[in-house]
Amino acid sequence: MESTLQKEATIEQAIDLGLRADEFELIKGVLGRTPNFTETAVYSVMWSEHCSYKNSILWLKTLPKDGPHMLVKAGEENAGLVDIGDGLGCVFKIESHNHPSALEPYQGAATGVGGINRDIFTMGARPIAQLNSLRFGNIEEARTKWLVKGVVKGIGDYGNAFGIPIVGGEVFFDDSYNTNPLVNAFSAGIIDTKKIISATAKGPGNPVFIVGSATGKDGIAGAAFASKNITEDSASDLPSVQVGDPFMEKLLLEATMELSETDAIVGMQDMGAAGITCSTCEMSAAGNVGMEIYLDKVPTRQDNMLPFEILLSESQERMLVVVQKGKESVVKRIFDKWDLHAEEIGHVTDTGRVRYYMDGEMVGDVPAESLVLGGGAPQNVREYAEPAYYQEYKKFNISHVPQPENLKEVGYALLQMPNIASKRWVYEQYDSMVGTRTMTTNRPSDAGVVNIKGTNKALAMTVDCNSRYVNADPEVGTMIAVSEAARNIVCAGGIPSAITNCLNFGNPYNPECYWQFVGAIKGMSAACLKFETPVTGGNVSFYNQTSMNGVEVPVFPTPTIGMIGLVEDKEKVMTLDFKQKGDLIFLVGEYQEDIASSEYLATYHGIKASPAPYFDLEQEFNMQHAVKGLIEHNLVNAVHDVSDGGLFVTLVEMSMPRELGFDVVTDSEIREDAFLFGEGQGRVVVSVTEEQEESFLEFTVNSGVNITLLGHVTKGKMQIDEEHFGFITEAKHLYDTALGKYFEN
Repeated sequence: MESTLQKEATIEQAIDLGLRADEFELIKGVLGRTPNFTETAVYSVMWSEHCSYKNSILWLKTLPKDGPHMLVKAGEENAGLVDIGDGLGCVFKIESHNHPSALEPYQGAATGVGGINRDIFTMGARPIAQLNSLRFGNIEEARTKWLVKGVVKGIGDYGNAFGIPIVGGEVFFDDSYNTNPLVNAFSAGIIDTKKIISATAKGPGNPVFIVGSATGKDGIAGAAFASKNITEDSASDLPSVQVGDPFMEKLLLEATMELSETDAIVGMQDMGAAGITCSTCEMSAAGNVGMEIYLDKVPTRQDNMLPFEILLSESQERMLVVVQKGKESVVKRIFDKWDLHAEEIGHVTDTGRVRYYMDGEMVGDVPAESLVLGGGAPQNVREYAEPAYYQEYKKFNISHVPQPENLKEVGYALLQMPNIASKRWVYEQYDSMVGTRTMTTNRPSDAGVVNIKGTNKALAMTVDCNSRYVNADPEVGTMIAVSEAARNIVCAGGIPSAITNCLNFGNPYNPECYWQFVGAIKGMSAACLKFETPVTGGNVSFYNQTSMNGVEVPVFPTPTIGMIGLVEDKEKVMTLDFKQKGDLIFLVGEYQEDIASSEYLATYHGIKASPAPYFDLEQEFNMQHAVKGLIEHNLVNAVHDVSDGGLFVTLVEMSMPRELGFDVVTDSEIREDAFLFGEGQGRVVVSVTEEQEESFLEFTVNSGVNITLLGHVTKGKMQIDEEHFGFITEAKHLYDTALGKYFEN
């Protein structure tokens, strides 16, 4: 009987698995023979876009990776690691789960949360906070409502049960996401920097364990599924969507934390994309070793699973552990205590090859280095071309936009728009208090702030990206995304430290989509260098689009930025709420007569074609530096950045927490709608007490930053240019309830 190893795969099988014909030929060259079906399946997931970054790696290599706080750089481990002092580090990362969420929103989002948390605790860090960045289509559509409800419930159920607070995030709606939502999950954890667990295999003869849950048929070839377009036939890919169990993950976390206190671990890696295949190959390649893996020893949920099914399964809550030989009983004892599988499935070799066996027969024999990112996996040079719309957008002229007669009506309409209105309906489904670390639940701030217990410090964290800006101008729009993240950290009283990114784009083989990607990388590099916030890692998600009637429609290019910052003195965490009647309100930073790409222009006027809003990186940097000093010297008592919805929305958001109001005047030389609703960058609103005023003015003059006295805080009335805009209680009710009304039925 012919062995499985001798049954050569066909080109048709390779293409069905997601490989290209030229890649199949490359594999033949690597192996010196035609691969069998199991080996072809292994290459199909490891050389998928999701795992190999084959169409992005050359540009990713240009991103800045060095910074003053870096301990583990991008690509070195499961997640980035920055130094936060006192012998502690912060491990953090963001990843996408877009395609699974498009088909099965509840499990797609839930397993995205589970996967990103495993990346954190696999390194030996205990997760302390989560964020998420969500994008959906037209909120009026029934399918969008179904997706929103499923995604939000999936995130809430998994995160709440796992016991890690969700401390912030963003939700954005646009028609470009109608078929393909974006679900980007961020997690951060704290680690003793002397106890980092590496994702590297070492020591020939050391046993290899699979720990955690059993392996099933859910999520098979999920990495390959995430590397192709969503189409009308994608429902047949439902087996590629994983199923999560947060209670199992909680047990796995505690077992891992206990194991990290022993000397039994050589290396450990989460089984995320590509499952056993990815962890065995990547750990082997990282250590320049090989492995022999016996698939029949893997605990499975279904009987008679085929080798490729076991290898490609992305069943959740599993990890691969290389154990110090002779310490096997330590691992078994700990995982038995937590009622989890811990099965020895192989051992490390010195061959550099990963060999898979099933019932005594070798079913796969592949060189580890040939499969991994930065090793033998393809690194493609893609063509890119500027789309015609880019120059068309630049022709926008504000003088062609009529000024509304009733600006109060415009302001109230903005407060109720889905992209601006309170996301209360979303975040009330999340537990922000579990773990007792969250410092901003009842003290609203521009970033989520989490207590570092046992120290005088706190962590500030945020996720940001206005994808409308990026679509208008990828380079400038991405610089704005990084700058806004830094601005949010600074406004909360922190010092920006480093970023992780989730790069969501269309088809990389479309030159215009790839042009957007290249522009985003260039913009990210420029801003990160300016703010000294290196890129610690993240992920790339291409193929976010759909094919309707033969036409590919990409989502808005969405390079989501997750940023960590350090608050050196937790007593100086800054909040955004006005504190008392009579305080002066100042605008710090430059303002322009600009409404480009604003929510006001795009939604109220329905004008989609305009460039990115005004932005100057040097001015932005100087403004943020000044705001840091104002907070450090206790010269302001509320700080909030001007972003979506412009100055009017910023003032309302500062008024709502204590139900105060504002009396301000606009600049008579600038259109009133631009002054109130424009989204030109580099601006922050602060409030100043009478006692702080003199020192505030002296500090800002010396800093060279532009300031404008807008007015003062009132008891609850909103007034602009002596026109009564109503009371804050009225605005607050509309703002708080607008989003929920879409989902009531």
